[in-house]
Amino acid sequence: MKKDNKLSSKQYKYSDITELIIGCAMEVHNTLGNGFQEVIYQRALAHELGYKELNFEREFKMPVIYKDLRIGTRRVDFLVEDKISVELKAVVELEKVHLAQAINYLEAYNLEIGLLINFGNTRLQFHRLENKKFEPT
Repeated sequence: MKKDNKLSSKQYKYSDITELIIGCAMEVHNTLGNGFQEVIYQRALAHELGYKELNFEREFKMPVIYKDLRIGTRRVDFLVEDKISVELKAVVELEKVHLAQAINYLEAYNLEIGLLINFGNTRLQFHRLENKKFEPT
C-alpha cells in the first residue's frame, strides 16, 4: 500500500509521531521483506523505534473493562509515546477483522490514535486509525 500523502498533513493529530513509526516499519520491511513471524517484526521494529529515540513499550499490558469491571487484560504490540497503539500483523492480506480488532483496542484503552501495520504482504500495509469514542481525561 502506498503511503497516503494525507497522513503527513499536520491536520492529523500526532502525524509527526505516526510518520516516524511508519518510516521505521518501512525500514524493517525493506530490510527483512515478508515471510517472517510477527515476533521477528516486533523485535526489528523495537530496534528502529529506539534508533529514532521514540519512547515505547512493547507488549504493553492493558486492562479490558466491561461496565466498570476489569474482566481481563490484553497486550498491545506497542504503545508509543504513551499516545499511539501499534498493532502488527504478518499475514498475506489484512482483513476487516484485523481493522475491527485494532479499533476495538483503541476503544477499550481509550486511546485516540492507532496504527495497524502488516508486514506479511510483499508491500508494507498500514492503516491509521482514530477512536471516534475517545474521551479526553
